[in-house]
Amino acid sequence: MKRVSRWDELSHRVAELCVRIPATVGPAVLARQLAVLAPDLAFREVLSRGGWYRLGGVVDAEGAHVADDLEAWAERELGAHGDDMAALCDDYIDRGLRATRLTGRTHYFVAAIGSGATDFVQLEIEELQEMICHPLFTDDSLPSGVEELVDPRRSHATCGAGAQPLGAPFLAMRRLMPVATFLARMRQQKPEAQPIHRFVAAWEASSAGTATQFSNHWVIAVREHLDRYRQAILHATPVAALNGTPAKFVAAFGMRGLPLRDAMLRYDKAIGYPMAWFFHMLTTKSAPHTLANAVIDDVQAGFHYLPDRDVQVVKEWLYQPYGF
Repeated sequence: MKRVSRWDELSHRVAELCVRIPATVGPAVLARQLAVLAPDLAFREVLSRGGWYRLGGVVDAEGAHVADDLEAWAERELGAHGDDMAALCDDYIDRGLRATRLTGRTHYFVAAIGSGATDFVQLEIEELQEMICHPLFTDDSLPSGVEELVDPRRSHATCGAGAQPLGAPFLAMRRLMPVATFLARMRQQKPEAQPIHRFVAAWEASSAGTATQFSNHWVIAVREHLDRYRQAILHATPVAALNGTPAKFVAAFGMRGLPLRDAMLRYDKAIGYPMAWFFHMLTTKSAPHTLANAVIDDVQAGFHYLPDRDVQVVKEWLYQPYGF
């Protein structure tokens, strides 16, 4: 019998929790409920990201569900019509079928389980709302294929002001992930360190790593795809845990020396930790890439306003740049 890990068990319990409680409870209540499920893990919300959607299903003219998976339904129906899109449209043109979308907001919770930068558990809980969007079949246009049928380019506007909610908002657990374990799995894919590994290593080597916990300021956005051999390929991107627009790095073109140092200090103070300019240069792009060259030019000219450990981090990036 396969042994169920602690994280699998906790994932199952969090999923049940999301079914039991309404979406309106808010992150603070969610955190309290998580403390009951896992009292040894001090989960806290660090980021909430909205403005995204996933394909939903199909509803008829009265709003009743015809199918829960829009793409699977479209592929099945097209196959049943001999891969003839015109025949499919003719068959359904008068039935008033519409596509739905799940518009969402992701709440990221983290809990430290060690002192290392990646020694934390990341939990993603989604707040979802199914919306009735674009009509699937119209007289004025014939989709060229399944992709255009299920998610036409024009549908973003159609699913905006004209969208109709279908049922109440609800919560769903998306992912519970021990971050160190996930990044170790990624290392097994390729012999060389990927950008996320280098990013974490730079954090640990820099002044930021000694000043604050990585999970206070970052979450890991994860995605997977299958390669041609049907093997899962993992991707990870650091996302700044900022609820709002990041600070802009304010400096005149060509600034050097003490004025540049002061601008960097102001930016780091606004973000909340040393070397923030470097890490946001790679991610939010609110600090320009030219900063790295300017800093090393200053070092070579005799200005030593950065600790040696931070200078080394910048030099290593200049020698082999990466970004997200």
